[in-house]
Amino acid sequence: MKRKPPLFLSWLQLRKERVRLLVAIAGISFADVLMFLQMGFRGALFSSAVEFHHSLNGEIVMLSSRYRSLISLDRFTERRLYQAAGVTGVESVSPIYLNFMQWRNPDNKEIWDIFVIGIQPDDQVMNLPDVQANQQRLRDPDTALFNRGSRTEFGPIARRFQAGEVISTEVNQRQVQIRGLFQLSPTFGINAYLITSDLNFLRLARFRQGGLIDVGVIKLQPNADVETVLARLQSRLPNDVRVMTKADYAKAEVAFWNASTPVGYTFDLGVVIAFIVGAVIVYQILYSDVTDHLPEYATLKAIGFRDRYLLVVVFQESLILAALGFIPGTAIALGLYQITHVATLLPMAMNAGRVVFVFVLTALMCSVAASMAVRKLQQADPADIF
Repeated sequence: MKRKPPLFLSWLQLRKERVRLLVAIAGISFADVLMFLQMGFRGALFSSAVEFHHSLNGEIVMLSSRYRSLISLDRFTERRLYQAAGVTGVESVSPIYLNFMQWRNPDNKEIWDIFVIGIQPDDQVMNLPDVQANQQRLRDPDTALFNRGSRTEFGPIARRFQAGEVISTEVNQRQVQIRGLFQLSPTFGINAYLITSDLNFLRLARFRQGGLIDVGVIKLQPNADVETVLARLQSRLPNDVRVMTKADYAKAEVAFWNASTPVGYTFDLGVVIAFIVGAVIVYQILYSDVTDHLPEYATLKAIGFRDRYLLVVVFQESLILAALGFIPGTAIALGLYQITHVATLLPMAMNAGRVVFVFVLTALMCSVAASMAVRKLQQADPADIF
């Protein structure tokens, strides 16, 4: 007797109950969409949180020893930064002031917290073309650059500025004129950025003491070895500050959001829950399929088919379901990514690694469901059935 290939039989089994097949595909797609969204939010959280870090024009960063993250700052004396300027291999140093301040929406007069960055206008401290092109304009008193990636509650500043309007509003109850735009994505802790000069920053932040800075950027000479200079700095500076590479600075920010806040854990838990939901749905479908076709499976066993062949049939059904559910799930997730980006301005973007990872999770999810469903198949004894 010529045996049908297991894959052929698996497809026939699924196709026979089309409503059940569609329900399974919908369930798997739903689980995939949930996993994609949770991973997308998690990725957007981390990538947006470190855009500022990656924008710094220097290889080494100086921070207070008590610094935790961009939204949990601690200050240190500017003298430490100028001590670093005398270390062999250092080309230049630049101080940065950071603080949340109160922004008044010029249209509806609502007050919102905005993250203000104070830089020296003569220092190319940020690798943002729009900032470098416009920062000399910050020499004038009470001027600033506005982040075009800010959320809508701050007002249509970018659109109005690009239309040629003169934009002036209050920051910390002081009139500030917008002289240019730049691009940084909002984060889960920062809704908008404003860049101004160090002198303007201290005018706005009257509670701040001059000479106490938040971040120091250290630019090295062209042929200097980063690790060597870093070791020199660590050996010469007191323990009230710490120095690290720009890459480690970004990693520390990611670690803060991942481990020190519930946000990273919440998104990881969401992926686990989506996996469980999908596994339960596939299990119910496969269990019902095996139960309905138990006499047929018993007949196959009676005419010589081994358990292994029947198990392969069920596992292949699960993988077919995984593939059929993954395709629409991915398409829906792509659409939701775009909608979320437009609504929140978070950098929601699909990448190949995430697609592969979710497909592997989907296949594993369906395989786990199949391994539970085949227990019923092993009970298919021809003597009991007939």
